[in-house]
Amino acid sequence: VSDISKLFLNELLGTVAVITSDGRMIVGTLKGFDQTINLILDESHERVFSSSQGVEQVVLGLYIVRGDNVAVIGEIDEETDSALDLGNIRAEPLNSVVH
Repeated sequence: VSDISKLFLNELLGTVAVITSDGRMIVGTLKGFDQTINLILDESHERVFSSSQGVEQVVLGLYIVRGDNVAVIGEIDEETDSALDLGNIRAEPLNSVVH
C-alpha cells in the first residue's frame, strides 16, 4: 500500500457514503480499498430515496463496491447522520452517471 493510500485510509476509517455510477447510495464502515478503488464496506446499507415516502434503508452487511462503479465517496459525520430523521426525508432517486 502506498503512502498516499495509507493516508487516505487513515483519514477515512469510519463511516463513508458511496454514490455509485448507477445512482445508488451505500453507507458503511470503510475497511479497505485497493489501487483500482475497489472498496470493502462493513455494516453497510443502501439508502433508497423516494419522492413519495421516507428513505428506506436496505441492510447489505459486508459489501464490496467495484472501483469502476464508484462515482463519489465521502466521509459521513456520524453525529449529524444519526440526528437525521430519514423517515421524513423525501427526494428523487439519483440518475445513473452518463459518460
